Amino acid sequence: MPEPASPHSIRRVVVASFIGTAIEWYDFFLYGTASALVFNGLFFPNFDPVAGTMAAFATYAVGFFARPLGGVIFGHFGDRVGRKSMLVTTLMIMGLATFCVGLLPTYGQVGMLAPVLLVALRFVQGLGVGGEWGGAVLMVVEHADKKRRGLFASWVQAGVPVGLLLATGVFGIFSRLPKPAFLAWGWRVPFLLGILLTGIGFFIRMHVRESPLFEQAKSAQPAPKMPLLEVLRTHRRNVLLTMGARFAENAFFSIFTVWVLTYATQRLGMEWSAVLNGVLLGSAAQLVAIPLFGALSDRVGRRPVYLGGAIFLLTLAFPFFWLVDLKSTPLVWLAIIIGMIGHAAMYGPQSAFFSELFGTRTRYTGVSLGYQLAAPFSGGLAPLIASALLSWSGGKPWPIALYLIAMSVVTIISVLLAAETNRQDLV
Repeated sequence: MPEPASPHSIRRVVVASFIGTAIEWYDFFLYGTASALVFNGLFFPNFDPVAGTMAAFATYAVGFFARPLGGVIFGHFGDRVGRKSMLVTTLMIMGLATFCVGLLPTYGQVGMLAPVLLVALRFVQGLGVGGEWGGAVLMVVEHADKKRRGLFASWVQAGVPVGLLLATGVFGIFSRLPKPAFLAWGWRVPFLLGILLTGIGFFIRMHVRESPLFEQAKSAQPAPKMPLLEVLRTHRRNVLLTMGARFAENAFFSIFTVWVLTYATQRLGMEWSAVLNGVLLGSAAQLVAIPLFGALSDRVGRRPVYLGGAIFLLTLAFPFFWLVDLKSTPLVWLAIIIGMIGHAAMYGPQSAFFSELFGTRTRYTGVSLGYQLAAPFSGGLAPLIASALLSWSGGKPWPIALYLIAMSVVTIISVLLAAETNRQDLV
């Protein structure tokens, strides 16, 4: 049996994973916000506004398609070498890629080379995020006792709204510059500031201990030479169920936090700052809700809480657009806040739920593979699909609501087929 982690050790691991994840998602969401608001004009100026926006969202999706590869690569070494070293490596990858985005020349300066470089850096970001999430989650899950595993692991998830708050808030501040100044240099500053946050996260993550469960498993039996093959042989069903469980969560989140910026500003004519403030308020509400739902999953189970969130968002699909279409700033804020709280019901228990579906020897690879394989097909393509559906329908959002309902159905079926895990002993 591994030696139980002390309360101080648990707190340190939770804080390290929380802060590091917040920094990594600051980098990732910054790109999404910029895709919705500025990249179409700076990197795809020869397109009409709709095509330019879709091209910008296509580069956004590239990061999601890189995430499964990052999950496999860093999951492999995380299961063979250790969780901690992968946490530090992925953080540095994300931070340097984000910093370089802030230095990129635009289309007006170097032509087609600009979008090519943008896509390349987005791919690198995706690799980093694909490996980071699994490591951050497992460091907490494998340190925590089973009675509070959902609560502790939910704090890693809470790093996501913090990253979104930081990214949206910093971008919102600089978007208040006069438009020529913002497009000339203001949009770059949030990307360049990411390197400072990366340094903070690096320092914190270097001072945590390795997962005790990983150390026990490695001392008892050599790590598998190919964790990916072992996962596909022994946990293929759980990989598929993890993927399906993510569809609604990831698709709705991309709509609530990225695509709504484009829809409300370009289609409805609302101000950037008004919609950005709605995303900020929704992120703040989610920061409170995620640990509450994580703690609730420790008491009543992962599946009931997760299912409740999926069903709630299914019923919200049409009302969300009804509220946004009224073009009233308070009602747009209300729609985003309600949506983000509903999303938190899935996101809060998610990290513990998914981790508990896999064994320690291949848990990093298994949880990363299932989690990240869903990313490109749900969250990554959601803004692109929503833009295409909006164009097809002549500006009516009803096909997007139906698309989100379909994502919810996939998630509900997947969670119903999965096992309840909240009392499982990971040892």
